[in-house]
Amino acid sequence: MKSLSLPISFSPALGSLLLLPGAVLLALGTGWLASRMGIMIPGLLVGLPIAVLCLALLFQHPRLGVVAFIGYCFLVMTINRHLKGAPFGLGMDAILVLVWLAVIFHRNREVADWSRVNNDLCKLGLAWFVITVLEIVNPAGASILGWYYEMRGTTFYWFLSVPLAMMLFYRAKDLKLFLTLVIFFSVAGALYGLKQKAFGPDVAEQFWLDSGAAKTHILFGVLRVFSYYSEAAQFGASQAHICVVCLVLALGPFKWWKRVIFGLASALCLEGMLISGTRGAMFVLIAGVFMYLVLSKQVKVLVLGGALAVGAFGVLKYTTIGNASPSVARMRTSLDPNDPSLQVRLRNQARLREYLGPRPFGGGVGVIGMWGEKYNADKYLSTIAPDSYFVKVWAMYGIVGFLIWFGMMLYILGKSCGIVWRIRDPLLRQKLLALTAGFMGILMGSYGNEVMNQMPSAMIVYIGWAFVFLGPALDKGYAERDAEQPVMQSAAKHLACNGDSISRISGSTRDASLRSA
Repeated sequence: MKSLSLPISFSPALGSLLLLPGAVLLALGTGWLASRMGIMIPGLLVGLPIAVLCLALLFQHPRLGVVAFIGYCFLVMTINRHLKGAPFGLGMDAILVLVWLAVIFHRNREVADWSRVNNDLCKLGLAWFVITVLEIVNPAGASILGWYYEMRGTTFYWFLSVPLAMMLFYRAKDLKLFLTLVIFFSVAGALYGLKQKAFGPDVAEQFWLDSGAAKTHILFGVLRVFSYYSEAAQFGASQAHICVVCLVLALGPFKWWKRVIFGLASALCLEGMLISGTRGAMFVLIAGVFMYLVLSKQVKVLVLGGALAVGAFGVLKYTTIGNASPSVARMRTSLDPNDPSLQVRLRNQARLREYLGPRPFGGGVGVIGMWGEKYNADKYLSTIAPDSYFVKVWAMYGIVGFLIWFGMMLYILGKSCGIVWRIRDPLLRQKLLALTAGFMGILMGSYGNEVMNQMPSAMIVYIGWAFVFLGPALDKGYAERDAEQPVMQSAAKHLACNGDSISRISGSTRDASLRSA
């Protein structure tokens, strides 16, 4: 059979002649498309090779995807605020799905240890995901789009990220890397927030404020700082969360210079919490510190910490000390039972109680809050602000679903406390204690605001759970070394005793030989 050949052959010289005109035509075409479609086309041309390289690295080393997910959860909202035209929030979903595909189809089956997902935490995540899927057929008839966007923070990220962390991110060095990344991005967020407070928001951030966010972020002429987070409430709660984590680490048995760094990071995050103007963040701090005091196993520290907490409460509640600072003055209103904001919340809860009375399974996932307003505007629940993640779960899943969810949270918290209590490695124990105390703070903070379902708090909580539940495996090496130590000491003592006996026998034999000589 004859092979087919083209009638025209391209020589290298002809290719060189066509290179310049072709490049010019490509540049002109790109410019024309950019003028019609904005920066998306140039962005695609630049980003496509980078995306291909990242995909290649991800499928070769899937654990890099977990690192990328951690960083992206911190930066996604500022990316979304500064670059318009693409749903960057869905990037979190894409990263997790791609990491799962990389794990499933990786040529090395040992890249992930599947046995690590056989635990209570992953089973609870699966159960809550199934319950959320069943909510699609809720008789209230909520929109499927509203369901999808809402369930991402409610269950999807828990369901996908926890098993991945346990399979790919389970070493002691991974725990260190996780804490380093979280503290770095949080401190960077605090510094950016201080810049925002001193010099004001940039153009994109000002546009976001002018588009409607100003009514909740500029109070009495003072900006509630939001840094590069989604909004001020999430910024304040997340800063309080990491403030607790760094404070616990600063009090741990680490080298002095590490404790100084943790202390400075905690102070910066505390300042970030204050300038956010988020009153609910104070309860994240209080609950987290309380959990640390309980699990510290030090009665004196518990008593002293309790006394300081009572003193701080008294200063905020019964004095006007610090009212010159708008941040302190706003925090003080969180303890006022007659605060207008609190009264509005109580009235909204009364309306919900009346509506949900005959609806034990709620109004459906995505029917209340931001996604309710966007995709379920015809539903009664979309007209009520939830103001609290507890209230939101109650409205979406009903009292039955809320009790299941709250029971899961208490189980995870209780088991985490039990794990931390039994950890023998002092350094590991302090790290897991910091994560557990932080989770306690976020759980209590979610009673007043939507915190647990927002990024980056949700990511920190979920991956933090994974490390705490991996605690016994991480502690195993230390426990084995600790168990071997008495045996080694006994063996060394036995050898020393035998050595002394041999020396005495040798000495006696030598003396006898000298006398006979």
